[in-house]
Amino acid sequence: MMSDLTVTVIVGPGLRADPDLLRETAEAEFPQLGVVGRVEIAADAAAVAASLEQIPGALVVLPGDDPATRELLISDGPHAARTVWYDLTRTGPVPVAGDAVHLYGRGVWGLCWAIRHAVHRLRRPARRFRYGPDPEQWAELRLPRPRPGGDPPPVAVLLHGGFWRSQWAADLMDALAIDLADRGYAAWNLEYRRPDQHGWAATAADVAAGIAALSALPEFPDRPDRLDLDRVAVLGHSAGGQLALRAAADSATDGPVRVAVAVSLAGVVDLVEAQRRWLGTGAVAAALGGTPEQVPAQYAAADPAARLPLRVPQLIVQGRQDDPDLVDLNRRYAESARSAGDRVTVLESAGDHFSVIDPAAPIWHTTFARLAEQLEVKSQ
Repeated sequence: MMSDLTVTVIVGPGLRADPDLLRETAEAEFPQLGVVGRVEIAADAAAVAASLEQIPGALVVLPGDDPATRELLISDGPHAARTVWYDLTRTGPVPVAGDAVHLYGRGVWGLCWAIRHAVHRLRRPARRFRYGPDPEQWAELRLPRPRPGGDPPPVAVLLHGGFWRSQWAADLMDALAIDLADRGYAAWNLEYRRPDQHGWAATAADVAAGIAALSALPEFPDRPDRLDLDRVAVLGHSAGGQLALRAAADSATDGPVRVAVAVSLAGVVDLVEAQRRWLGTGAVAAALGGTPEQVPAQYAAADPAARLPLRVPQLIVQGRQDDPDLVDLNRRYAESARSAGDRVTVLESAGDHFSVIDPAAPIWHTTFARLAEQLEVKSQ
């Protein structure tokens, strides 16, 4: 069913990409999101500026390298809150005006994610909270519908993946956050500094601080309930699966928020073996700052397989059509965790690497059912 929301993709002047391919990519995404969309090819910066001011709805702008067009990234106005700027190339984070968003470095496929984020942030807005001074230290909270007299909602902390690289960000978990909020959870979609720009210590510290920040959230004057911090689940996808399991292990011994259930969604759960197999073209060593032989203490603290038993119930979710090495690592990790005495539930069924974070995928529906059972909640 189509919605009233419209999405316009504006291709800046001189962008080095085939415009027909960009149009095909966008037009395939619009019906998946249930929106009316179109693609405009702007002749110059003035045309982009006019579109920003005149076109309603969600805007996704590919500025390219044109200096005059790039100056518009810091032009504030009513359009900023509904604009996602997307660079195909790895430009690094750049400042944007107001509530505009900048995504980058994911190639043509990344246009799909930019469109999704533009839709999700308007269709189901989130409240953003900062837990540190860096621009990447924030989390977005989506709350379920209020239930007067009902129990406080459980919390689902979401940790995105992307092999710990900065071009992948919390927008990857938007759809899951919305789905969880619609099912009665408080969804806490956590952004964190990635090690390729800030070092591994910053990443580890941010995940811990971002979860701890739940205990310091202000009261919500428009709601009768509070968050149930006795029922906190941490769900991590891909590289975020490693972060989720580590955070759960740390919370078992320290921290103001105790993780009740840890959910690894196609997670990188054995860092030593993932490095030996060169997963993500060396992503593990790049993130941790070296090989297991070079930085053994980093691996000892970060590697879920090395931390067993975690002493936290775990849900290990894996699609069978994913990378066979991930399937192997998850199967063997689950066996080791059980042998170590941890309570582990394994869900392996049809699906690829992204099915596990797709609210429409059967594997996610099964995952949510198991999660609800573990937290002893019923969806609204």
